[in-house]
Amino acid sequence: MSSPKPPISHPAPPLQRLLLQTADAVQAVRAGQSLTELLARCPTPLRPATQSLSFHVLRHLGAAEALRRLLVPKAPPPKVDNLLICALALLWPQAEPPYADHTVVDQAVEAARQRAKNSAAFVNAVLRRFLREREALVAAVEKDATARYNHPAWWIAQLQRDWPERWQAMLAVNNTRPPMTLRVHARQPLAAYQARLAEAGIAAQPFGALAPQALLLERAVPVTELPGFAAGDVSVQDAAAQLAAPLTVGELRTWTQQDLTPATELLLPALPSGARVLDACSAPGGKTAHLLELGDYDLLALDADAERLSRVQQNLDRLQQRARLKAADGRDTASWWDGQRFDAILLDAPCSASGIVRRHPDVRWLRRATDIAALAETQAQLLDALWPLLKPGGRLVYATCSVFKAEGEDQIDAFLQRQPGAKRLHVSATTGHLLPLTDNGQTQPVASLDGFFYALLLKP
Repeated sequence: MSSPKPPISHPAPPLQRLLLQTADAVQAVRAGQSLTELLARCPTPLRPATQSLSFHVLRHLGAAEALRRLLVPKAPPPKVDNLLICALALLWPQAEPPYADHTVVDQAVEAARQRAKNSAAFVNAVLRRFLREREALVAAVEKDATARYNHPAWWIAQLQRDWPERWQAMLAVNNTRPPMTLRVHARQPLAAYQARLAEAGIAAQPFGALAPQALLLERAVPVTELPGFAAGDVSVQDAAAQLAAPLTVGELRTWTQQDLTPATELLLPALPSGARVLDACSAPGGKTAHLLELGDYDLLALDADAERLSRVQQNLDRLQQRARLKAADGRDTASWWDGQRFDAILLDAPCSASGIVRRHPDVRWLRRATDIAALAETQAQLLDALWPLLKPGGRLVYATCSVFKAEGEDQIDAFLQRQPGAKRLHVSATTGHLLPLTDNGQTQPVASLDGFFYALLLKP
């Protein structure tokens, strides 16, 4: 066996240039724009470092905004304001600061000189005052919940209501870096691909029985460094998201207790080849591809956004898979349904994304409290529209990447009241709310999952 290849390293762009890019991104997020869209417009050489820096700032945005208000009660012009906020987020006390204090101050002043020349001295004075009085200023702003937990007040209150014993741990984990998790294609053994990673100098470990195709990387790497990525040997997908496809089409077993000995009992057999499957909100296509890895199904991938649906096709092309794709609103069944019922339906419904905040730290700042009720209404409409399209004996999997009960447990309870004939099935460690914690009440994997909710519904 050849010796492992050393990790590929790339020189980082100057911090002052990254601060300017990040300040623009943070300004746009504070104005209600998605960070994903902004990063797509960032110059390619600057994009990875700008994303990393933007994520860091957004994970400390509540504290940084509170500090700026305390230090400068009257807001400076937006371009200076957001540059200050980025620098303050980097100077916030932490175990492993990304840059030395003097480097942050020096580079922020240089960035200010480029952005608004007359503001350089002002930025320098504000940042140096913070360093002189850091302990007292941090203690002062942490009295505010938004600054202390770096989440909007309404979000904190919602978690306190839904998870009174776990809300603080959930807020804390949202401000950490998530693991990079792979889904190894079902056509090859997990151990074989793990060995290929080792050969490339990439350390990984199996996630465990809950997600048998999942490998956790010791460090995140660009997908271009993953062996066989272009050929479809592997995909990037969190372990929680990898539960959707097996739940929809796979053989399902549940734990039982017999004579004080745990055992498994067959709950549902795997769907046969040729079964009709609907992936109702399919973009960007990770779950679509996983469904097709598990069997030769007649699959329809639906999404209301034609542009996002093109990403589904790109995923399928890379994995050399085929499905029928249609851009349509799942609720408007008359516009797309051919009248033939489905053996299984996966409804990965539009939601708040409150369970994947560590991967998308802008989400918490973009959502509003009123969004949750509107999203719950859309979810209910999709459930009611798609349920009649399921064959008797068919299964519908309702999924959201949310930890809010309004989009999970409460949503399904309300559906079962509207459809008393529907049967809800429990699958050990999979259905129900999965929280983004290593001990999430369902299972104890080797690392924390993203926050998800799954319900398995059977039609009589």
